[in-house]
Amino acid sequence: MNHDPHNSIASALTHSSTLRRLLYEALAELGLDPTDTYRRAYQGVALAPPLFNAREDHDNAPRFWQALAGISGDVDIGLHLGETMQPRPLDVVGYLLLASRDLGQALESFVRFQHILSGGFAARLESDGEQARLIFDLNYRGVGSLRQQMECLALLLQKMLASINNDGRFRLSGLDFRHPVPRRLSEHRRLFGLLPRFAQAHDALIFPRAWLSRPSRSANPRLFAVLWAQAELELAELEENQLLNRVRYWLEVNLGVQLCDLPSCATALGYSVNGLQRALAEQQQSFRQLHDEVRRLRAQALLSNGLAIREVARACGFAELSPFYRAFRRWQGDTPQGYRTSG
Repeated sequence: MNHDPHNSIASALTHSSTLRRLLYEALAELGLDPTDTYRRAYQGVALAPPLFNAREDHDNAPRFWQALAGISGDVDIGLHLGETMQPRPLDVVGYLLLASRDLGQALESFVRFQHILSGGFAARLESDGEQARLIFDLNYRGVGSLRQQMECLALLLQKMLASINNDGRFRLSGLDFRHPVPRRLSEHRRLFGLLPRFAQAHDALIFPRAWLSRPSRSANPRLFAVLWAQAELELAELEENQLLNRVRYWLEVNLGVQLCDLPSCATALGYSVNGLQRALAEQQQSFRQLHDEVRRLRAQALLSNGLAIREVARACGFAELSPFYRAFRRWQGDTPQGYRTSG
């Protein structure tokens, strides 16, 4: 048997085509043919046009961002795309942000409906003293944080916050990225007005907390209520981006990399521990059951692919072999060696 350990555990998450529509425009403005750029990045993999309300396979996105610097010859291409892009509403979330009462309500809306934009988002808003942090992590199976994508997205989000504030004075007080520090930082300083911190735990925009209460000049309470209701409908229709799949996906991304416990998952997905437990219980599931499911399916796939048993245990989040053997016998009624032989 030949199994891909990253397939068939969770259904494929999706993202909207909004960002790709903006990227087509920015690529053309930078003198890069959008169709040819995507064709070269995807190397023959079929890709539907970025139509209104279209959904795309979330885990396909790394193909584009990993190839982009080589195709363009620009090591700072993500920054330059973000510099070129002009944020404008292209979906219900974009219009909802503009109709918000203030920046705080806009960001609460962004966090609430982030999975309309992408099932891979793990975004949340935090406050620490005088500072606010918008964490905007995007996760992919088997791929770390993508430098070009996150630097582009950081600039786009910065512009979005400035447009909601609408008086031209919005400035970041800090910026964190998960990816390693690049060799050259002059463009980061020019475009962000500061030097980001790299190799951090999260991708995050940091700004004064006081900005959250500044009113938006485009606020429209009646329109906001209509758009909120529409966003709730659209979110509910995205079965592939619902909670069980996102918990499975988070486990797949982090299993064997970091501690995969309930508090860590709850924080990443924007829940309290009790809130996540209740939400899973409403669907007759528990975090322990999902954790066990992802571990079991990964172990089966890796064993079938011939990986050494010690490496299988490590990839499934076991620090030692003995608990892995006990868990595997509970799952399969057999040892890992016996399962591999019978397969």
